[in-house]
Amino acid sequence: MNNKYIDLIDQSFHFPQDEFTLEDKTLRFHNIDLMKLVEEHGAPLKFTYLPQISNNIQRAKTWFADAFEKHNYKGKYNYCYCTKSSHFKHVLDEALTNDIHIETSSAFDIDIVRALKKEGKITDKTYVLSNGFKREKYITNIAELINDGHKNCIPIIDNYEEIDLLSEEIKCKFQVGIRIASEEEPKFEFYTSRLGIGYKNIVPFYKSQIQDNEKVELKMLHFFINTGIRDNAYYWNELTKCLKVYTALKKICPSLNSLNIGGGFPIKNSLAFDFDYAYMVDEIVNQIKLVCDEEGVDVPNIFTEFGSFTVGESGGAIYKILYQKQQNDREKWNMINSSFITTLPDTWAINKRFVMLPINRWNDSYERVLLGGLTCDSDDYYNSEQHVNAIYLPKYNKDKPLYIGFFNTGAYQETIGGFGGLQHCLIPTPKHVLIQKDAEGNLSTHVFAEQQKSENLLGILGYETEIKEEKEIEESRIKTASLLENRLS
Repeated sequence: MNNKYIDLIDQSFHFPQDEFTLEDKTLRFHNIDLMKLVEEHGAPLKFTYLPQISNNIQRAKTWFADAFEKHNYKGKYNYCYCTKSSHFKHVLDEALTNDIHIETSSAFDIDIVRALKKEGKITDKTYVLSNGFKREKYITNIAELINDGHKNCIPIIDNYEEIDLLSEEIKCKFQVGIRIASEEEPKFEFYTSRLGIGYKNIVPFYKSQIQDNEKVELKMLHFFINTGIRDNAYYWNELTKCLKVYTALKKICPSLNSLNIGGGFPIKNSLAFDFDYAYMVDEIVNQIKLVCDEEGVDVPNIFTEFGSFTVGESGGAIYKILYQKQQNDREKWNMINSSFITTLPDTWAINKRFVMLPINRWNDSYERVLLGGLTCDSDDYYNSEQHVNAIYLPKYNKDKPLYIGFFNTGAYQETIGGFGGLQHCLIPTPKHVLIQKDAEGNLSTHVFAEQQKSENLLGILGYETEIKEEKEIEESRIKTASLLENRLS
């Protein structure tokens, strides 16, 4: 009878897969021995497999190179990393080894750019595309970067006032882009994105604020839709409208030479995930070339801003099943030793699903369960997978520890969860380990951050004085005990 967990997976999916394999009855992810990782560092545990960042960047570069060659596309391709997906230094360090560029979204992003420039990881030739609604500090930081010689810093205009605000602080001629306010899918609560300038207003905006402005040069049109790059009628319709605006603008603006198609490549969220990236890139390039040829304008350089696609598939989280609660005849709750709300906030906030698999006990029989977090919040749970309406795991056995992993969690979860800060119900942030691979294929680990301690959280909450006094009392007690022991001896 096929009632083992491995039988369930074999019957449901093609397995093993490129990144998921089974060895000695335990799961491996990119050949990482996950049980060994748990034995060395414990659980709950967050980890980042850094090589996957470079792998995905190089995959995308290859897709665009192949499409450019196939369609005899004369423009250039520039891969930008969307920093808001993960600002961590180890992520940027790995990504920047691949000759890429940067997209920013706030004032402090520019401080990160400056820090990376000091280390030589970013140069004046690196494109820094500055998106987002720009408040005073963001405007100032962009201006200072450009005034210091970073000519490839291109602020993407989001509203009608930004040209004047930038012009007041930037001392030299500078380049800009314009973001299109895309129209959202019908299911959205609003019709037009709050970001950018409407389709019909782009050309009038250019004529009124840029065309005769000797200080400003338009280089880029920026296009992005909230649902990302998908092979559906909505995406292709929005891309077509964008290209009509681009070609109309190009005819009156010779300096315009770049089209930023944003980000939004999906990442693997299930063993059943299927997305033809190469086809999508090929068709996007083909559509751009067809429209430009029809309108008699040169094709643009293509920029992308991939965030989740860059870093998402590098991350993982491992939890231990602490206990099982049978709440009624049908529902069994497996309680993890952490919280979904704090460590994987997208599962709570937007009902996002990640690849979820047990780490060990694949040869044991399985059962249907719900997963619950430790916080005293009814929403701290995870109850279904992307491909089915349930979760199946090896049967709970208090004498046989069970560990589960959530994979491809590397984008947004730490920053949205408030890394290093307060966590809901004061559940501590787990230990975070970085995993690297050398030229010979050997894996090495480095502890990026230990699990939060009580004093970390109490200090944020304003209890520093009490903590300091308690430490001083404890240190005094130890010192006194030591002196007494020495006297007695």
